[in-house]
Amino acid sequence: MSSSSSRRIVRVGSGGRDERDDLLPTEEPVEFRLVGVPIAVLMRTPGQDEDLGRGFALTEGIIFRPSELVEVRALPGEDGAGRYELIMADGVDIDPEQFRRNFYATSSCGVCGKASIDSVRIAAPPSPTGPIVAAARLGEYMETMRQSQSGFSESGGLHAAAAFDGTGKMLALREDIGRHNAMDKLVGHLSMQRWPLEELTITLSGRVSFELVQKAAVAGLSVLAGVSAASSLAVDLADELGLTVAGFVRPGGFNIYTHSHRIV
Repeated sequence: MSSSSSRRIVRVGSGGRDERDDLLPTEEPVEFRLVGVPIAVLMRTPGQDEDLGRGFALTEGIIFRPSELVEVRALPGEDGAGRYELIMADGVDIDPEQFRRNFYATSSCGVCGKASIDSVRIAAPPSPTGPIVAAARLGEYMETMRQSQSGFSESGGLHAAAAFDGTGKMLALREDIGRHNAMDKLVGHLSMQRWPLEELTITLSGRVSFELVQKAAVAGLSVLAGVSAASSLAVDLADELGLTVAGFVRPGGFNIYTHSHRIV
């Protein structure tokens, strides 16, 4: 499914105005269910929904290990379009009501629907010691991510999250209209290969927000770098949990907000 949709627009410029077709980032709802009970409706860019469901289940604390979730199964028929069932492993018994969101989560808000701020602070494992990242390499990571953002290049409206290993290789990149969805898609994809996601560096195409630090911590990550600023609450949480957060990352420099010892 395409990450962009065509719409007719009026373009205004120095030479006047004209009508033309333009590509917009696609935004549609997806519903995830647990034992038949809807627990969340997210506004996302269609595609890689199985990764999104798996990552969402992990970073929201619905499951603690990838092995607890057997499948993210699309519901059949037209009525099931955009709806998925989280199929748990035998012996994994979860009450869906404790994870049911009060209302849908928009593409711009990763914690909408949470009953209270306390419920957002999901228990995270101790932050790993590494990775140790060369300062010059961090800017290169950001440039590599940008050059790989095919969806953003097409519509100009998608966020991205990318993972790099200790050799500087980009392991995976995911795009979505929502920052938190891009992170969940990335975590869901990587969790099928390794868990926890230690010794990886994550780059983000926007600001570093509270929910992204929380999701990174739950996944066992410890280095998070954004192209824009970090929020005050994100910095406070990262400092508390032992994560390294950098912002305004460019090839020529950046800000380190917390735990600077991992960037040398």
